[in-house]
Formats: sequence, structure tokens, C-alpha cells
Amino acid sequence: MYIEVKDACKNFVQDGKEFTALDHVSLEIEKGEFICLLGPSGCGKSTLLNALAGFEKVNSGSIKIDGNEVKEPSINNITIFQNYGLLPWRNVQKNVELGLESKGIPKEKRGEIASKYIELVGLKGFEKRHPRQLSGGQQQRVAIARGLAVDPDIIFMDEPFGALDAITRMKLQEDILSISRKEKKTIIFVTHDIEEAVFLADRIVVMMADPGRIKSIVTVPLQAHRDRTSKDFLYVRDKVFELFNMKADAYIEYYI
Repeated sequence: MYIEVKDACKNFVQDGKEFTALDHVSLEIEKGEFICLLGPSGCGKSTLLNALAGFEKVNSGSIKIDGNEVKEPSINNITIFQNYGLLPWRNVQKNVELGLESKGIPKEKRGEIASKYIELVGLKGFEKRHPRQLSGGQQQRVAIARGLAVDPDIIFMDEPFGALDAITRMKLQEDILSISRKEKKTIIFVTHDIEEAVFLADRIVVMMADPGRIKSIVTVPLQAHRDRTSKDFLYVRDKVFELFNMKADAYIEYYI
């Protein structure tokens, strides 16, 4: 198993009170899977993502990637957040090259790699533009290209499209799904949007709050190309929606 979370617990103290962000969470993820962590605010999905990425340490239990315990962020993985994190004084080309510079890639090779991924995210012709000259969706494409350029093992994404308008968000969902198939990357994607999760995921990890825990894991039985208006898509979407109205607190492995 590529990623193993075993009985992970994480507590925080806020305003003098302790609360449980993760309550005995266990999860296994295969290499190359697209996993969506889905749930309402406060269910622990971002905490779980941060623990997987090495930004948070669990209080008990364990998290391992490729057999190694996660103790800190790894240079082999990248995280893409809602805020794009672009350097305003760098143009698109130079922003995408940033991670390659830190890896000591020669200048000529950096340009070649960056150009490949700029084209992959649909920004060919925008190389000389600066972030202020780009839309929010275009800036997020730059952030994705920058992440892909360093050839990460795992891409962690924390509601990366949440601040975008609906049409731009849908287009980027299509793009990241296509990229994930082409690049065969392991992607762990946090969202509170059921339709987004159904559109993107191989499996959906449904999380619930108070305390943060996994309620169910849904295997999505749809092809790589997904039609949001098809009967199969709508059926899966509605079944996932029903999970949030189930009264049972026990974890279930859910097959649709």
C-alpha cells in the first residue's frame, strides 16, 4: 500500500478548549489514485491533508507514505492551496521555473520543462505575463504548472478552485482530471462540493464533524471521461448526497 493512515488522532486547543480534529482515522491509498476528501467545514479534511503532507503531526496513530513515516513535508510532494502563491515580480515562465531552480536544474533545461507544463495547463502564449495580468483561473493554472514541473510523487490540493467562479471552476476540474490521467499522479484533493468530488475522484472519503472522522469511502464507478448531465453521474451524486443524511455513525465501505 502506497499511503497508510492508521488510527490517526489530532487534537487542538482553541480558546482554552480542546477539540478533536481527527478521531481514529484510518485510510489506505494506492499509487496513482485520485482521492477526494469530502465533507462540511470542521470535519477534519484539511487537517488530514496537512498531516499527510507533513505540515501537521498527529497526536497518536501513524501516517506512512511508501513505507516511511511522515514527519515533515517532503520535497518529493507538492501542495496547491486556494491562494495561488505566485511571486508578483515574476512572469508566468519564471513562476513555473521556481521549483526547478530550487532543485538545481540547469537554466536551459528549466525553460524546456516549464514550457511543457505551461502548454499542458493551456497557457501557451502567456509566458511573459505577470500575475496581475492574469485572471484567478489563469493564476491557478500557473500554480498547477509550477507544481507539476518538479515531477512530484503526490499532489495535495486544498480546495484549490473554491474562490473561482462556477464556469472557471468547472473548466479547471476538467483540466486537472485530464492532467491526472496523463501524468498518472497520486492526487489528494480537499473539497466540500459533492459534484466536484464525483467528477474528479476514483474514491471519495466522506468525512463528518464533531469529532472529525471518516464516515464512509465511496468508490466512484464512472469512466475517466465524465458527463455531469448523464444518468450515471447524477445517480452517484445523489447517492453521495444521501450519505450526509444517514443517521448511522458507524463507518461503512460504500459501493454504488
